[in-house]
Amino acid sequence: MGKIPDSKREDDVIGGALKMIEGKWKLPVMYILCKNGALRYNELKRRLDITSMMLTSTLKELEADGLVSRIQYNEVPPRVEYSATKEGRRLVPAMKEIRMWGENLMGKAAEVDQRGDASGCCRSGKENRGK
Repeated sequence: MGKIPDSKREDDVIGGALKMIEGKWKLPVMYILCKNGALRYNELKRRLDITSMMLTSTLKELEADGLVSRIQYNEVPPRVEYSATKEGRRLVPAMKEIRMWGENLMGKAAEVDQRGDASGCCRSGKENRGK
């Protein structure tokens, strides 16, 4: 059996990483936990405006992947807190890059709004040449 090409290996690594954070709610949950530290279930639910079923499922998946930790305190009433693990906090630089990318996109959208047209926005140079 031959050596796996580096590009194939890189695709597998990226695919595996993306699989851990895929879905509508995983990154928003990670963002809130990284930004705010440990949070109780209902506090997290309020900040995200997410259904209980979806939040429970998302937290279980993130916990299984080692990105979120769940601490249950033996108190009455029971108290459970969720927080990003060290591995989960390693997503912070990527989230900052996504934020900067989003700010750049929003800036371009604001320029389009001010001009009142969409020339140059979301088009390739080839499509713009005809104007």
